[in-house]
Amino acid sequence: MKHFLAFILVILVSTFSFAQDVKLLKGKVVNTAGFGLENVHVVNLNQVVGSITNKEGDFSIKAVANDTLHFSFLGYKSIKIKVTNDWINFGSSTIELTESAYALEEILILPHKLTGYLEIDSKYIPINKSYRYSISGLSKGYEAGKKGPGAINKVLGAIFNPADLLYNTFSKKGRQMRKLRDMKKDDEIRNLLINKFDRDLLTSFLQIDKGELEDVLTQCNYSKEFIKSANDLQILDAISGCYEEYKVLKRKK
Repeated sequence: MKHFLAFILVILVSTFSFAQDVKLLKGKVVNTAGFGLENVHVVNLNQVVGSITNKEGDFSIKAVANDTLHFSFLGYKSIKIKVTNDWINFGSSTIELTESAYALEEILILPHKLTGYLEIDSKYIPINKSYRYSISGLSKGYEAGKKGPGAINKVLGAIFNPADLLYNTFSKKGRQMRKLRDMKKDDEIRNLLINKFDRDLLTSFLQIDKGELEDVLTQCNYSKEFIKSANDLQILDAISGCYEEYKVLKRKK
């Protein structure tokens, strides 16, 4: 009887949770002086939708109670805030962002004497020396870092051993990984990620730290050069593509 009552309780709680209507949540983002901040990106990590503040710092975004909103703005510390019933029922809420303190490292600038001849001057352009390999039957290439005797073997080994490829990360984070496709479809999120290089939103969404994120990309056979230089949208596409192929290969095994 106790088990039956527990089962009924779980059903009722689940039904109540799914019955929550997604509402348009309103808010305002300000700095420590109380002035509204324009172009602050707001992302609902649960509903996988994004928004952006206007000139006054006002925004609106779809949400339900207990959703987590991620706020980010260049030069300010990113924060995450939980949506409450009071916020939904009683109107707008004000969110305050604080400025980040960055310590700039010393940069050494070396002059290049240009000759005016493209063939000579083009040699000064930095070149990504990472090599990519295309495997028949798969939709994308694999980047194996600098060319070397073991590079292609590393790629093939990862592809044809899907049980070992990212198994721990992808199996434990399956729910977050499945939402990557939704992130790619939302224009606001894509516009945000294309100009970001800090991996902050991605790590918050996937619930992993930056070190784990780099490990995922390394296991997906992306080079250190790519991991270091790519913007967050490119990183999103890389992880998403790797996960989709992982699922296909795992089903075939």
